[in-house]
Amino acid sequence: MESGDGVVWRNRAMVLFDRIPMPVAVCDPHGTVRLVNAAFALEWGTTAGRLKGRAILDLFRPVDAAQVDRIAQAQKQRRRSRYTVAVAWRGGDGVCRRGELIVDTVSDTSDRTPDLLVTVRVGDVAAPVSERPPSAATAPHPQEARILALLAAGATTARAARETGLTTDGVTYHLRQLSRRWGASNRTELVARAYAEGVLVAGVWPPRVASAR
Repeated sequence: MESGDGVVWRNRAMVLFDRIPMPVAVCDPHGTVRLVNAAFALEWGTTAGRLKGRAILDLFRPVDAAQVDRIAQAQKQRRRSRYTVAVAWRGGDGVCRRGELIVDTVSDTSDRTPDLLVTVRVGDVAAPVSERPPSAATAPHPQEARILALLAAGATTARAARETGLTTDGVTYHLRQLSRRWGASNRTELVARAYAEGVLVAGVWPPRVASAR
């Protein structure tokens, strides 16, 4: 049970957190929202409680998936640093915006995978957010989309091959083809791009392929 002093300081910290004028969120290592301040909730035109449990990449679309990959690598190496991710989103008022997520990787101990402290820097000029699916020339084929869903769930090449009925060389071939079309440098970037493009459904587990639009 918390001491009286502990409760007082926790409540004071929450008041200060809510008074920060910029939208701020605290996320777990997987990018799931744990806590947001009043400015963040206002940006989405809702309450803080309704945003808890949402995936941060379900709320903001990265412009460059490689920036997300750098954060994932930093977490694996338990590095504490600050990263910037250019994003686009549609706010609670329906207006399309562009801006940046300022992401700090933070943890209490050096052996713990860092949590994410996310500050939203809203751009000055509203810009349209593209909601079109990938063009026919770059969209993944159904088999490729299935492989991406398996990779997002942590599957190895061998497991993806078993699940899809392909050989490991077949899986590798599809990934190379998709990497070439999307300009992705690794599998983590491919998965991030799949979520950004709406190929995989955001905010659900296990990962699954979105229905054709």
